[in-house]
Amino acid sequence: MLNSTPERRRRLAATALLLGAAISLTACGEQRGTDSAAGIPNPPPSSSSPSSSGASPYAEPGAGDGAPHYNENNAGRLPGEMSADGAEDARKEADRIRPVLRRLWKEKKWDVKSVRAALLKLGLDGTLDVREMESRFETDHYVTPEGARVGLRVRDDACVTAFVQKTNFEVRTNGPYPESGCFEPPFAH
Repeated sequence: MLNSTPERRRRLAATALLLGAAISLTACGEQRGTDSAAGIPNPPPSSSSPSSSGASPYAEPGAGDGAPHYNENNAGRLPGEMSADGAEDARKEADRIRPVLRRLWKEKKWDVKSVRAALLKLGLDGTLDVREMESRFETDHYVTPEGARVGLRVRDDACVTAFVQKTNFEVRTNGPYPESGCFEPPFAH
């Protein structure tokens, strides 16, 4: 180069770098090979191919949001399986608890002491645990809403979980969680 100046070399290098980046980005996600006999590039996969569906090829069956290793990463947050007998026993206890929580909710009694006392009158068959609601982060601080959470261990493999608070109440059945029993564990982050 006869008229090669440091400035011109910098511009040429920057242009080459940008062109290289642009070329590599246009091929992102495509696998291309060549026809070994003729040295001709193979065409990109068609949009109807199964791999172009947008789904992760690493998604596990039943994995919540489809993220790789979802079930493994969230194992402690997934309830255990209930046997048919366990599910039936839990459903029966849930049917007994629901009207009591409905009544307490209508009476605006959702404190832990009132909820525990009302449920103990049922003579529940299992281990009863009544706690205050979980705190949650709002804007810039943690808040613990009024209300009570209920966990009833009906069998080794079956629970009834419920809550009653100012806005609503709920009763459901589930298997126990590995580290927190009948209560769903809080999010770690």
